[in-house]
Amino acid sequence: MKKALKQIMGSGMAVSLLTLSLAGTVSAADSTTPATVSATPASKNLIVLIGDGMGPAEVTAARYYAKKFLNKDRLELDGGYYVGKATTYSQASPYTTESGAVTDSAAAATAFSTGNKTYNNAISVSNGDVAKPYASVIEAAMKQGKATGLVSTDNITGATPAVWASHVRQRSNQNAIASQYLNSGVDVIFGGGKVNFTTKEDKGKRTDKNIIPDFQAKGYQTAFDKKGLDAIPVTAGKALGLFADAEIPYVLDRADTVPSLPQLSQKALDILSQNKNGFVLLVEQGRIDHAGHANDLPANIQEMLELDATFKTLVDWAKKDGNTSVVVSADHETGGLSLARDNVYELNIDLFNKQKHSYEYIDGILKKAQTADDIRKIVADNIGFTDLSDEEVQLILNGDGSSYGRGGGYNAVVSKRLAVGWTGHGHTGVDVGVWAYGPIAGLVKGDIDNTDIAKSGAKVIGADLTAATKELQDKYLYPMFKVTRDSKTLFTARSLAESLDIQVAWDEATGSVTFTKDSQKVSVLVSSGAITVNGTASAWVGNVDNGKLYLPLEAFNQLTGKTYTWDSFNERIVKN
Repeated sequence: MKKALKQIMGSGMAVSLLTLSLAGTVSAADSTTPATVSATPASKNLIVLIGDGMGPAEVTAARYYAKKFLNKDRLELDGGYYVGKATTYSQASPYTTESGAVTDSAAAATAFSTGNKTYNNAISVSNGDVAKPYASVIEAAMKQGKATGLVSTDNITGATPAVWASHVRQRSNQNAIASQYLNSGVDVIFGGGKVNFTTKEDKGKRTDKNIIPDFQAKGYQTAFDKKGLDAIPVTAGKALGLFADAEIPYVLDRADTVPSLPQLSQKALDILSQNKNGFVLLVEQGRIDHAGHANDLPANIQEMLELDATFKTLVDWAKKDGNTSVVVSADHETGGLSLARDNVYELNIDLFNKQKHSYEYIDGILKKAQTADDIRKIVADNIGFTDLSDEEVQLILNGDGSSYGRGGGYNAVVSKRLAVGWTGHGHTGVDVGVWAYGPIAGLVKGDIDNTDIAKSGAKVIGADLTAATKELQDKYLYPMFKVTRDSKTLFTARSLAESLDIQVAWDEATGSVTFTKDSQKVSVLVSSGAITVNGTASAWVGNVDNGKLYLPLEAFNQLTGKTYTWDSFNERIVKN
């Protein structure tokens, strides 16, 4: 017994208690240094525009296209707004071996919305076994009485918009994100992802649960196409627009019934600007990232150009208003795009405008192809290449070896002909550009970290991130947990105990862990999980799993004298 316990505990009981593997790790401390709240805010309104996956090469490719085909010497972004660059790294993950050197959208967006670093997949919560929520600039702005809005061409429950108005340990919990939006107070919500508002997960099964009527009951006017968007009056106050079941289609594939990002942004501005206290608006061009993941440069360029057009819409409005700050950046670069390849000093820009539809549109057609001639016809119809080699045809038929299959093979063929390369289908760790207009420009100038965007945004409008974060942390905890075979939810023992100021001690003689707070005492026999409360046997049972001790929430309620409850849908403890 003692030998087994020592193996679990490690050598040295004093050290083992602090690093108790069967209790987990301590939550990371807040990484932010809050910006000083300005007594006289420099701007009434704040607009944040994010190009998801928009690295330096993506901007350059769009500029080449604009010069060649649009007769423009520069992008709208190039009009004197570039102020510097931002680092994008996140933190080591508690779930994987990822170091954080290469971020995902969730961690990066948490950084530039809340001013805090966290791990990949986290939606505005801290790192560690017991995570705490971080407030975003939007949540802080609500305390000032400002209007707020989220606009995206991605699922509106995707990582980049989600971090501004929801909190979950895993970004994949998009139904919970949609549900949290309902009570978030955000006034305008425009994007894709309708499916996450009309279904929910129930023990791993999809079930009907349409929450759109719940939004309507709270005064949200709804729209599901461009005609519906146009019909929303500027005096609506609250609006929910869901324009696709999943992501809004690529620009190359989009029907006229689907609004563009500039149109969505303009409607959001019209509604939010009715608030005399000002507003904060997040706008995301989310599909630059998706085209980068797929290695589809022609689609990527069109999404970049839409971001550029959206920037013009936003900055023109800000200039006319005279009391608005605008900041533009990216969460990360996607795909590792290189403008040239194979040691050839050339770039076939004249081919950048030949593609009619994205890989996503023709992928289903490619999957149905039976012969080489089928492939040749599909490619010729979509991009005009009539001279495919046998090798190129075979690459498309076989797929590129990734989950993109034949679509990936098609993109590989097109990329080589365009003379561009990709390092893969994932993110990269390069710095991203920062552009700005208005008073915020001086605060984000030079070499900054992505957390500085949130801190500077809060400062320029006088929002208090610290106070808003404290209010959230007084209400919720987001612990690691496990569900037993008999459907009992248990929580990592030491980490949750320490977050609740409960003392933890190891008793070598009895092989038990004791938790004490004030006059309350709970002991757990590690070998069996048996629990005693103040010396009396309890029906509660602990569990050791992969070297971590888990306890039921009732044990912590006993120790603290509180009535904490478990919100399984949002996977958080509610501090009642």
